[in-house]
Amino acid sequence: MSALGSDSAAAAGGILTISVEAVVANWRALAARVAPARSAAVVKADSYGLGAARLVRPLYEAGCRDFFVVALSEADALRPLLPLDATIYVLNGLLPDTAHAYGEGILPVLNSLAQCRAWADARRGSRPSVIQVDTGMSRLGLDVTEQQMLAADPGLLAATGACLIMSHLACADEPDKPASGEQLAAFRAARQRLPGLSGSLAASSGIFLGADYHFDVCRPGASLYGIETSPLAEGIKPVVDLRVRVAQLREIEAGSSVGYGYTFRTSRTTRLATLATGYADGWWRRLSNGAGAAYFGDTRLPSVGRVSMDSFSVDVTALPKEALAEGDLLELIGPHQSADDVARAAGTIGYEVLTSIGKRYHRVYR
Repeated sequence: MSALGSDSAAAAGGILTISVEAVVANWRALAARVAPARSAAVVKADSYGLGAARLVRPLYEAGCRDFFVVALSEADALRPLLPLDATIYVLNGLLPDTAHAYGEGILPVLNSLAQCRAWADARRGSRPSVIQVDTGMSRLGLDVTEQQMLAADPGLLAATGACLIMSHLACADEPDKPASGEQLAAFRAARQRLPGLSGSLAASSGIFLGADYHFDVCRPGASLYGIETSPLAEGIKPVVDLRVRVAQLREIEAGSSVGYGYTFRTSRTTRLATLATGYADGWWRRLSNGAGAAYFGDTRLPSVGRVSMDSFSVDVTALPKEALAEGDLLELIGPHQSADDVARAAGTIGYEVLTSIGKRYHRVYR
């Protein structure tokens, strides 16, 4: 275990524990599922808020050699942490006048014909790249017309140094929808237009659609970090445990109001615990007034009043008076409610919960 020290832990409003072992176990399980395809690791957005700098080397040591980020700045931060036989791919494409800034082992994902030309003009095939094609999501990638234009210019295609063609599924987390099958057909057609390149289509949820979607490289992200990505997903271990401190305990009379806006009024004598976390720490305002909760052991402690920037209150009347003291820790994410459970209560998705986790928690990497 590594941490910043006991003083830092004691002073923090909460402790976020991240299981490196679980992240690695999830990658290994996914790598076994997609073999003989390679399993990459998507470590964009600081590994979904969990700390890419602490996770990429254990993933590399487990066998991962392909890492996907969104921005060149993310790639530059991770490049010194990985041996040169690891490749980092930049998903959001080649921004103008940045081709010269791509260091060794960092590949741009080219998302338009203009980006293909810019990379070719700068590199002339001396450095590899990835071509992304749009298969129906209308987000990033060459459309069919651009694919045909690139295919008609073999000199340009060669000058891009393209080694991989990729796309992204829009509805893989809803396996009953026909969209994924339609995108699979579009991706196969794109590979016929641009032959000879390795293929990558499936991210986390796409992996569980089956081998037809695996091609040569799969790109799990959220599944690595314990998020429910598909009703078909299995074998994914939880990664995150979040405990927050009781900042204050109080007992209030019936008819008392709690929090901003007086949106909650007690109907009985009530004991409250004010917790040292709020929406600045990623605990959503939508978790106010019973929508969200903390746990003491198996006991659910519903939120009372509005979540504010730095704190919120829970009703602890169900606990014996001596059960809690100021400074004690209550579970927000853990065995009794996952990040996905929190997301459902807030009307969002687990991805957003993880990437919203604030920086004020003391972090422990196990």
